[in-house]
Amino acid sequence: MSGNAFEWLGGEASVRALVDRFYDLMDLEPAYAELRAVHGPSLESARDKLFWFLCGWLGGPGHYEARFGHPRLRARHLPFSIGIRERDQWLACMAQAMKEQELPAELQARLEASFFNTADWMRNR
Repeated sequence: MSGNAFEWLGGEASVRALVDRFYDLMDLEPAYAELRAVHGPSLESARDKLFWFLCGWLGGPGHYEARFGHPRLRARHLPFSIGIRERDQWLACMAQAMKEQELPAELQARLEASFFNTADWMRNR
């Protein structure tokens, strides 16, 4: 792999496509119902925040930090009830989105490992 994950993925347009597919799946698939319920009636704010965050997290522009400062992920997720079921649904939904967006297998594997560590750290019950 040359460059960082942001470049390998294909830049902002590809990150946006991945995030949009992730939230579309969350809205459509019954397997992600508990995860969807945690998000409230609209996913628009969550879509933008995840897109901004992932751009920087993957090695691209720091859109999230420019708007909100340090991500403080755990603190920002504490108001939401996140257990093993929500963690696993988030990971499964993202894995499905990555597969459908046809990310290279090696990149998917690396991201899945990183996403697991972060998602597991978000659990608060």
